[in-house]
Amino acid sequence: MIVSINQPAYLPWPGYFSRIQASDLHIVLDHVQFEKNSYTNRNRIRTAQGWTWLSVPLKTKGRFGDLAIHQVEIDAGRDWPAKHWGTLRQNYRKSTHFAAHAHFFEALYARPWQKLAGLLEAATGYLLGAFGIRTPLARSSGMAVEGRKSELVLNLCRSAGAKVYLSGPLGRDYLDEAAFRQAGIEVRYHDYAPPTYAQAYPGFEPGLSAVDLLFNQGPDSARILATGAQP
Repeated sequence: MIVSINQPAYLPWPGYFSRIQASDLHIVLDHVQFEKNSYTNRNRIRTAQGWTWLSVPLKTKGRFGDLAIHQVEIDAGRDWPAKHWGTLRQNYRKSTHFAAHAHFFEALYARPWQKLAGLLEAATGYLLGAFGIRTPLARSSGMAVEGRKSELVLNLCRSAGAKVYLSGPLGRDYLDEAAFRQAGIEVRYHDYAPPTYAQAYPGFEPGLSAVDLLFNQGPDSARILATGAQP
């Protein structure tokens, strides 16, 4: 079984989905410490001027360092849902496949979200379905596994019964491959080069949220996702 592991992200980029697409099981690493200025609560979308951030405001003041991702709460006192939905609609309303998915996103931003993890799960789950990816997901917060960095990843793989761990490229900097070999688990690296495709505006901006791919390419998105994976 091929297992991949990644922290949850807000409207993740195509490479996130490509790795899940290549896995038999994906573990959402949601019990580790929330990191400020990460992609956990923000991502980029295309605009006529280039790109812009969509950031979900959080209740983390004075609490950085003691909050796991699955514990983080959204700051409901700020009208971010209307801003995010309005920004998506303004910049993608003319995209070929936006209308097919607009109802979901309008409903997503109409819900009174309390926990960030719930929002991320709903949005990512929809995108997985839209891309035709049926890989099952598990949450690390429900697996009772301990450790840090390479040891944590190895323990999660053991718990899941992995034969292959499909790591992102940054794993080369910290994974103890000898420990994985000793455990009978092969380590593979998923290098991803964002494929180009027609966007809503002239030119191509790489590394955007996968909603950009979906709204512009629709049913062809799954094929395009796969072309970015490097052997």
